[in-house]
Amino acid sequence: MNIVDFISGDAIISSLRAATKEQALTELAKRAVGLSGRSESEIFAALMEREALGSTGFGGGIAIPHAKLKGIDRIHGLLARLERPIEFQAIDGQPVDLMCLLLAPANGNADHLKALACVSRFLRDPVISGKLRHGKTAADLFAVLTASKPGSTP
Repeated sequence: MNIVDFISGDAIISSLRAATKEQALTELAKRAVGLSGRSESEIFAALMEREALGSTGFGGGIAIPHAKLKGIDRIHGLLARLERPIEFQAIDGQPVDLMCLLLAPANGNADHLKALACVSRFLRDPVISGKLRHGKTAADLFAVLTASKPGSTP
């Protein structure tokens, strides 16, 4: 599995405006409607339900909000670079400026876990995350995704 298997060039936000975690998740849910075919409210509710279990901010300025949804048949991803870092209750206490939303089928445990691992490995690479933080356009960010190897799994 490679990160571009579930994040396409039209699923990149190069400059997301949000002042809070909830605003960021709302904006991601709005953008994910077109990818998943699910409603904004359904996506947002699923993301908030997952966040209630513990923050998806895993440190280093990175969060991977994710949820499982009925009615989707494959994993959908959305990559966002925030205009300004926001508080996200990350495990290291640092604000988040890179987010990768993942939406998975309700019955897709193995693929969901593979996608989470793929994104985590990809974004933990300091060279890749640095390039994503300095990209100006969605095309710049997508070029980082397509040119990099760490996000792939067998």
